[in-house]
Amino acid sequence: MSYFKHHVFFCCNQRQAGESCCNDHNASTLQTHAKERIAALGLKGRGQVRINKAGCLGRCDDGPVLVVYPDNVWYTYVDQEDIDEIIDSHLAGGRIVERLRLKDAP
Repeated sequence: MSYFKHHVFFCCNQRQAGESCCNDHNASTLQTHAKERIAALGLKGRGQVRINKAGCLGRCDDGPVLVVYPDNVWYTYVDQEDIDEIIDSHLAGGRIVERLRLKDAP
């Protein structure tokens, strides 16, 4: 059994000016929001949810991105409302948010 039910990694990579990266889309700010909201909902900790920052996750052209393990579900998002929907539907409710889900690479 996994230590966390869901382990969420936000790509917060910052590249040189002119190169596509997740942090240009407020990834760090939205990661902090997710971390605080998970704690406020009482979903933080062992057997529950862990929110982490990550370096480049290799999907910059799809960004911003986050990945939920062990489910191996990749998401893109635009704003705080998208993050809240991922938290409410997937992390708390067990339902993948298909409209935000990235398709696996071929």
